[in-house]
Amino acid sequence: MTTSHTPATSADTDKNRPSGPLRRCLRMPIGVQSIIAVGLGAVVGTLAPSAGEQMKILGDVFLNLVQVVVLPLVFPLIVLGIARMESVKKVGRIAGKAILYFEIVTTIILLIAVGLAKLTGIGKGAPVHGADAKDLDGMSQGIDFHELVLHAFPKNIFEAFGEGNLLGAIVFALLVGVAMAAIGEKSEPFASVLDSVASVMFKVVGYVIRVAPLGVLGFISYDVAHYGFGNLRSLMGFIAVVYAGLAIVVGVLFPVIAAIHHIRYVELMRSIAGLAGIAFVTRSSESVLAPLMGKLEAFGLSRSTTSFVVPLGYSFNTDGSVLYQAAALVFLANAYGADTSLPALLVMVGVLVILSKGMAGVASASIVVLIAAGNSIGLPAEGIALLLGVDFIVDMARTGVNVVGNSLAAAVVDSSEKRREDKRGPRPAGHTEPASAQQAGTLRKETAR
Repeated sequence: MTTSHTPATSADTDKNRPSGPLRRCLRMPIGVQSIIAVGLGAVVGTLAPSAGEQMKILGDVFLNLVQVVVLPLVFPLIVLGIARMESVKKVGRIAGKAILYFEIVTTIILLIAVGLAKLTGIGKGAPVHGADAKDLDGMSQGIDFHELVLHAFPKNIFEAFGEGNLLGAIVFALLVGVAMAAIGEKSEPFASVLDSVASVMFKVVGYVIRVAPLGVLGFISYDVAHYGFGNLRSLMGFIAVVYAGLAIVVGVLFPVIAAIHHIRYVELMRSIAGLAGIAFVTRSSESVLAPLMGKLEAFGLSRSTTSFVVPLGYSFNTDGSVLYQAAALVFLANAYGADTSLPALLVMVGVLVILSKGMAGVASASIVVLIAAGNSIGLPAEGIALLLGVDFIVDMARTGVNVVGNSLAAAVVDSSEKRREDKRGPRPAGHTEPASAQQAGTLRKETAR
């Protein structure tokens, strides 16, 4: 009787635990769970479109959970990173290097996109007359540079936080960090508070990332149910050129840049692959901003560099998006028989170099810039509306590339700073990393589960 009682007790205990297959599923890496969610979402969106559209709420909830923690994490990281730099001069130096890198790489990518689109002749014979400009209602306001500047310098920082104004938060964090560095030891109590806030937010992000597959399921179900695959046939050439261009950027341009700056590109890609995959499916680079900084710190990048360059890149370094915009404008120019001579294409590149700066890291933000750029060179809105039917397909790829591009940008700037420090000699004795840096390693373990 005794022998029969013990197994019964174990069985009763096991009833409170997830079943075997469910337990194995929960132990899978986030990337694998997300792939499974993609397949399930495609099935739901195809077989039950009405249910698929309703499941978008899962994606929206996930995105809201991520976005609500972005600024509470990014702000203290930037402030602490700047406050603990050796001097204000270093802040300006890192910002200058980052912006110079953004401009050079963006221009190269635009030239690659325009050249590839011109070479393949995409857009000739496209059914542009079947597009409906009403699809652009609410999106055609374009880019207002006056508003962009005011966004960078908000009059109310709490309102900026409430609106999710990342650029304004970066500027304010820059001012606070410089002020803390200026007053020295008097800022230490505030620095300790910010360090605790950052540590807590890292933990919250770890919890949120665990539910990412549910967000993926919701987004894919909605995309397949809402957009379908009707426009794929006529726009397949455009999609192929965009994906080919992005492949060239990730597979050729970025490795060359990494080799020049002695960065382990393959290891970097392995480190951020799961997060790039989440950004790919959710079509929002902000969905992985916080865990991305943790991954980069775990990869070996300085926290002060990462916490400044990555958020800055989200506004000024959208590599995948600018490639898409250039290809789209050439596509439309060919479709409408507009001028595609070398001078006209160079003007197009120049316009995009300017308009692409300040683009938010949210889904379909590229369309807004595309409308503004199209208007500036005389392309009608109807043609841009045609691309909305396949925007979600190319948006996934360009968003994933944005994440990779910003990771590489942070690595390049950090590598430059480390070479400079090596020339100056070892760091002063007693230098320690703040507690929140340890949270980066914890976050890496959380997202790897």
